[in-house]
Amino acid sequence: MSPDASAPSDIAERTFPSAEGATPMMVQFLSLRAQVPAEALLFYRMGDFYELFFDDAVRAAAALDITLTKRGEHQGEPIAMCGVPVHNAQIYLSRLIRAGFKVAIGEQVEDPAEAKKRGSKSVVERAITRIVTPGTLSEDDLLDARKSNRLAALARGVAGDMALAFADISDGSFGSVRLEPGDVEAELAALQPAELLVLDDDARVLAPILPGTTITARPKAKFEAGSAERRLNAHFGTLSLDGFGDFSRTELGALGCLLDYLELSQAGAAPKLAPPRHFEAGGWLAIDPAARASLEIDRTLQGQRKGSLLDAIDRTVTAPGARLLAEQLSRPSAVRAEIEARLDAVGFLHEQAGLRDSLRDSLKSAGDPVRALSRLCLERGGPRDLLALARALKEGERINAAFARLGHDALPVAIQGALDALSLAARPELASLVDELARALVEEPPLLTRDGGFVAHEWDPALDELRTLKDQSRRVVAGLQKTYADQTGISGLKVKHNNVLGYFIEVSARHGEAMMGVEPFIHRQTMANAVRFSTTELGELESKIASAASRAIALELEIFSRFCAQVEGLAGVIRAAGEALAALDVWAAAAHWAVETGACRPELTDGADLFIEAGRHPVVEQALTRSGEARFTPNDCQLDADGKAASRLLLVTGPNMAGKSTFLRQCAIIVIMAQAGLFVPARTVRLGLVDRLFSRVGAADDLARGRSTFMAEMIETAAILNQATPKSLVILDEIGRGTSTWDGLSIAWATVEHLHAVNRCRALFATHYHELTRLADELEGTGNVSLKAREWKGELVFLHEVGSGPADRSYGVEVAKRAGLPDMAVRRAQSILAKLESDGSPAAALAELPLFSAQPAPAAPKPSKALERLKSIDPDALSPREALEALYALKGLVDEG
Repeated sequence: MSPDASAPSDIAERTFPSAEGATPMMVQFLSLRAQVPAEALLFYRMGDFYELFFDDAVRAAAALDITLTKRGEHQGEPIAMCGVPVHNAQIYLSRLIRAGFKVAIGEQVEDPAEAKKRGSKSVVERAITRIVTPGTLSEDDLLDARKSNRLAALARGVAGDMALAFADISDGSFGSVRLEPGDVEAELAALQPAELLVLDDDARVLAPILPGTTITARPKAKFEAGSAERRLNAHFGTLSLDGFGDFSRTELGALGCLLDYLELSQAGAAPKLAPPRHFEAGGWLAIDPAARASLEIDRTLQGQRKGSLLDAIDRTVTAPGARLLAEQLSRPSAVRAEIEARLDAVGFLHEQAGLRDSLRDSLKSAGDPVRALSRLCLERGGPRDLLALARALKEGERINAAFARLGHDALPVAIQGALDALSLAARPELASLVDELARALVEEPPLLTRDGGFVAHEWDPALDELRTLKDQSRRVVAGLQKTYADQTGISGLKVKHNNVLGYFIEVSARHGEAMMGVEPFIHRQTMANAVRFSTTELGELESKIASAASRAIALELEIFSRFCAQVEGLAGVIRAAGEALAALDVWAAAAHWAVETGACRPELTDGADLFIEAGRHPVVEQALTRSGEARFTPNDCQLDADGKAASRLLLVTGPNMAGKSTFLRQCAIIVIMAQAGLFVPARTVRLGLVDRLFSRVGAADDLARGRSTFMAEMIETAAILNQATPKSLVILDEIGRGTSTWDGLSIAWATVEHLHAVNRCRALFATHYHELTRLADELEGTGNVSLKAREWKGELVFLHEVGSGPADRSYGVEVAKRAGLPDMAVRRAQSILAKLESDGSPAAALAELPLFSAQPAPAAPKPSKALERLKSIDPDALSPREALEALYALKGLVDEG
């Protein structure tokens, strides 16, 4: 958790000294410091370093593990100071942002030479140019290319309703959704915002449930709907927001607060966002936080991407495609038409192998146009971003042409829509821009515009003229060097350049004396081994070259600005083209994975069924394939909430390690993948859309909120029983195990009955309480399945097969033996189990059991004659013959024993 999220009130109380008695520089620093939030650090530009002072320096030095020093005094106290070099400041910024800090940039906005004109002690003018926060990043080196970076704002309405607004300035997306209070945690878990804006009162409440998210408290006035609506209209140049969607007053408050914060972070500059989109609640499959964690959709329980579902199935070849796939897995659709459209696209590319491979090859050259666009619009881009846009859009046109050969009527609607967005022929202005960029930029432009040299030769005659002047001047310098060498007869004479003297003539010390006072040479500098001279001609040449170089750079910057203005004017269609490329990447990647793994297209229905034939868990299957140890055993699952075609609820029994949790998880994962619009790992799947997915699999506490493992389990179970609908899917594993046997059995029993009679949803309920299996005979629409195991030659063999009927036993003692329990403990467990299973009353059987300590201790093993004989032998004292005889004797003793 970030520092400001864990203790926002403490950080808000940070104070800095007054400017009274301060030096002019420190007065400026404290003035800038007062302009930024108290929790932010201030990077104060001083030449080649960003310096931090006072408490900022103390906090930054500790976080970055850099040296904390002092710089003078203020009000009788030494001023703490640390600094980072400007040229690699991004490295330090990245570390601070990952730690949850915010950093204000106090940049020099005046040439130091201009400041000196006001007096030698004048302070260079500085201003806050940006506040860098975890949710407002746009630079490649601060972002994960394959992960979205969202800023969100949570608003509360006067009627108790809630709304969540979210934006990603790295790609310009912007939207909002109305929420019921009970849905907030699930939606935040799906969005995974890097930073969340909340009312002051909500900051401490939300911090414990959002690890990894920076919580930023904002005053209530920032969420006021009326001012928010005016701010949004002013930003988008509209009189009304009705054309963008049906936004509630609470949504407007959240959107306005988010936009206000973005403007603050950009130091007043308007962030370039797409118009806001209103998303309907219920438009996607709601996955509660516990289910999201236990199913390891996009990260494992350890917080790693590797080992997650996303990692197992991701075959995208572009960063935007990877982000879109993650988004669709995180928030699967609940709209059948949308899912079917995605499946049609995947299915088409599944069948068109040649076209799919060609598309994937083309996409590898498409880059990340939406993030390049965002950087250019935020004035943080460079020549490479312009070239990246041109190449991506050109690649999109080539992709369009490749598909056009099949004819539009043969293409699925979703693919046709993507191709339309990529068509340059339909957008002459965009086509002209792409053509101009392709011709105007060199093949490998520099990273920064200030370096120049990114405009191609023959693009701009005026620029070519300046460059020619500069190049010709260099040839003139070489000619002058030859002239002066011939004139003086000094073959070692050189014309050189540095930033202090400009162009100068350098000769050795022994030749320097002869040139003193000789026209046209003017003595400039004498050194130990050389003497330097200048001439009027060289001075004039210096002026011409410097002027040509600076004017050439200025002209290139002007050309760059013109292109940026054109790009900004076409931002909407460029963003749409980038989104189309990402969608094509996802569909092609999904088809590629489906071919690779033998996945099938799920059949969607209007019912409440879930029929899976030969389903597999993609993550476990991948791990088994890579290890080469075994093949994954597919299993079937049949559920019908209507209780007609199959059971509504299945009780799943079987031994530990047999695969119950894997079976439960794979059924949930297949639903998620299907509703994300992907093919699924099974032979066939028929699915009635699920509105909510709940999972309680595995034991975990929640110490951040003071909850034991059992309390966390009960809270999550309560959420399921209170929220699951007949269209939901619930998977539960070992409910009730955290308390006494009879308490646990009672809770599990009541949970099954409630799911069956009240929620009436599709459910898989794994348990070791075999008493529950009788409910299949008592509750209509309830069935038993079990994971099979066999004993073979004294060893337990897990078959990983799901069969009908309950398990005959749990095999817990055998699993404990496998885990390495001492033989004595295993034998004791076996004897207790035999007694309990043979007695009708377990409590009475336990009372009659002799204590463990009363059991006869195992007899001490009889000493081995061979071992005793071996102990008596001194190997160093034996001759070879005696050693051989001793060996034969030992063998004889072993044979006797």
